[in-house]
Amino acid sequence: GGSQGAHLHFEIFDTKTTKRFNPLLFGFPLADNVPPTLVKLAMYDRSRSVYEQTPTFFYLKNTDSGYIIPKLPVLQTGLNKISFAIQAYDRLSGSTNPNGIYSAKLYLDEQPQTGFILDSIDYDETVYMNAHIDYRYRENGGSYLQHLSQLPGDRGAAYKQLQGDGVVLLTDTTIHQISIDVKDANANTSQINFAIQYSDSLASLLPVRMPAQHFGPNEVNELKKPDFEIYLPETCLYDSIQPFYFQTNPVSANAVSALNQLSDASYPLHDDITVRIKPNKAIPEEWNNKLLIQRSSHGSSIKKAVLENGFLTAKFGDLGTFRAYVDIATPQINELGKGDTINLSAASRMLFTPTDNFGIRKFRAELDGQWIRFTNDKSRNWIYQFDERCPYGVHELKIAVEDIVRNSTTKIWWFKRYPYIPPPPKKKAVKKSSSTKKKIATVKKPAKKSKK
Repeated sequence: GGSQGAHLHFEIFDTKTTKRFNPLLFGFPLADNVPPTLVKLAMYDRSRSVYEQTPTFFYLKNTDSGYIIPKLPVLQTGLNKISFAIQAYDRLSGSTNPNGIYSAKLYLDEQPQTGFILDSIDYDETVYMNAHIDYRYRENGGSYLQHLSQLPGDRGAAYKQLQGDGVVLLTDTTIHQISIDVKDANANTSQINFAIQYSDSLASLLPVRMPAQHFGPNEVNELKKPDFEIYLPETCLYDSIQPFYFQTNPVSANAVSALNQLSDASYPLHDDITVRIKPNKAIPEEWNNKLLIQRSSHGSSIKKAVLENGFLTAKFGDLGTFRAYVDIATPQINELGKGDTINLSAASRMLFTPTDNFGIRKFRAELDGQWIRFTNDKSRNWIYQFDERCPYGVHELKIAVEDIVRNSTTKIWWFKRYPYIPPPPKKKAVKKSSSTKKKIATVKKPAKKSKK
């Protein structure tokens, strides 16, 4: 994988279930007497989806009696169905590196409601972390906010429901007490304490929301247009989203469909969605296996498409803008060097940067007919550092690349490697001074003797 530098990936896991455990629970000699730091509290209107709003934020102040919302003895709201999220981090003693917190628990009038504990997780469950945080807020440039209530489509194991699901119902106008305990793995605890009260007068000021079409969690969702269809399985959404659809047809080389936008990638999806696009151009039969669909929005992804019943079909992991293309261009491979047998004696490595209009799917290198490993750290460069697998002598190198629809290019070079002997330094010419030249010029030749 890719990284920012050399590092050790360390795991403790159950070999029978492959579930990964929090390594801080195994008694390593790491000093930790620092409680978590709480930055801000976010409040959501849970009469609608968390993805259709920006939460109300409250910055927190640490006091002798815990964290409070400064200058706000009672939080008054016109919302009667609310939930909370927190921005928090933890540190070890003597360290400035911010780490994640271990657990959080919500109390209403001193009664525990719900909470989460990050003690173990399976790789198959890690995608549920996209439901644990406010994913859309983070994708749009915000900080990590960790929900204190489990979203309706979240089936992960982090949350523990006690006397509620974390959604607070304010059914009267009395003052209620909210407490939130936040712990690290060493049981150091920070606590938020505040009072909250429902207000009829504030409720009357809330805008009236018009009914709109929604895709809901825990149900199959579909959008069908004359030349665009999309299918979301029932396990796809964590909370409701309002599907925004738009179609346009800008000029684009090799495009064979209109551009279809369905919301954007800031809405997290748990499972793949199926996208079907009807071409708006005639496609020759020989191009049927050269078709693909490109998704854009918060990055780009490209999938090979299958032509079925007049529609091009592919699966994607995000919403966004979709368009179909035909790809008949072959990938390009840069040259290794010049000449019939390239002299690489002075080189320490070979580097290739293959290019393609829609991306490289496969890179294969063979040295003297045998596969040889080139490294690729999630970049465009494929690199081989010369080692014992390429001894001195003359060799044949074969490079083959394929793009997403299997257009391919293959190149073969012959090269030689011998112990590199740098050329000897050039001798510097001795410059004669002008005074020396004058002396030479004044020396008289001896007179020739007469034959007589």
